[in-house]
Amino acid sequence: MDNDTSVFLLLDFSKHWEVQIIYLSLFLILYLMTVTGNILIITAIVFDHHLHTPMYFFMMNLAMQDIGSVSVIIPKAIFNSLMKIRYISYSGCVAQVLLFVFFLDSDVALLTVMAYDRYVAICNPLQYEMTMNRKACTIMVSSVWIASLLNASLHTIVTFITPFCSNIINQFLCEIPYLLKVTCSGLSVFNIGIIVFSATLVIGCFAFVVVTYVHVFCAVLRIPSVQGRKKAFSTCLPHLTVFSLFVFTGAFAYLRPISDSPSHFDFIITIMYSIFPPMMNPLIYSMRNKKIKAALSRFLGLTLFLLKEA
Repeated sequence: MDNDTSVFLLLDFSKHWEVQIIYLSLFLILYLMTVTGNILIITAIVFDHHLHTPMYFFMMNLAMQDIGSVSVIIPKAIFNSLMKIRYISYSGCVAQVLLFVFFLDSDVALLTVMAYDRYVAICNPLQYEMTMNRKACTIMVSSVWIASLLNASLHTIVTFITPFCSNIINQFLCEIPYLLKVTCSGLSVFNIGIIVFSATLVIGCFAFVVVTYVHVFCAVLRIPSVQGRKKAFSTCLPHLTVFSLFVFTGAFAYLRPISDSPSHFDFIITIMYSIFPPMMNPLIYSMRNKKIKAALSRFLGLTLFLLKEA
């Protein structure tokens, strides 16, 4: 079974059913929190016309991507734990890599676009409506989805084009670094090229966001009104927090050396970058955004009223 690459063996959490239940409960709680929080964000934006602006349009797409990224990995982990199995089919592993990388790339690209949105809103407010019109926002988001899908497809093809000498993956999902570790030839020229290309893109996005926010903060500090500065900072800090959380946890996960044997530390790091940011995004945005909180209050109030009437 260890050399049967028609299936891959994922991380075996524990031989004891009691410990398996703990892991199952952990994943279920994290999944429900992430999906519920992001669905509330989407619902608030869709049903409140006050939130039909570019910033919230991008935020809604980010919430959709967050739901997608956790839905690709957590339900399979829950199912495996519940059924006391640890395998995933070859095609299932390919699909998981493709979709997971797609959503990760989409997050980085969209957060970069959102930085540009904040730059235009604060540094060129008179041109904001003309620059960030509906057509421009749609093109930006479409470009994010298409470019991310192409990049994810390239990653997936290069990863699975190399034969595997083992099918044991010491992680709870099919993750590219762990797959490359069990290939027969190790890192090929193609793999190295793709890694360098992806690292360049991420570093480019990071540099763009940093430079953008340098200009934004300089513009904010020139605002004479204290209330105006607070309002401007309140729209920037959540986005900057989300971007920093995602990029730094992801960079740490992919740049560190991978253990040859199952490691609790590797498991925690993967949780930190793959599940923690999507779960925290709704909390960060809702806690710092009065419009989101007001929209959620109205929606939940209406929902409770309808339930009482029924």
